[in-house]
Amino acid sequence: MKVTAIIPEDLIAEVKKYSKGKNITDSLKIALSEWIAIKHISDLNDSIAKKPLEFDNGITASKIRSINRK
Repeated sequence: MKVTAIIPEDLIAEVKKYSKGKNITDSLKIALSEWIAIKHISDLNDSIAKKPLEFDNGITASKIRSINRK
C-alpha cells in the first residue's frame, strides 16, 4: 500500500538509525512491526495482571523440568 505522510526528518533519521533498514520504507516497516510486537506483549501483560496464572497444587519446578526433558 502506498501512503503519503508528513513525518519530521529528525524522526525519520532516528528510525533509520535504530532499525538499520536499507531505506526509509524498510526502516518504517521494521519500526512499525517492532512497535506492534511490543503492544501485543503489553496487552498480554495487562491481561495477566487482571487474571494471574494459577497453578495446580503439587506442581513444582522439578516436575515441570522432568516433563520437559521427556
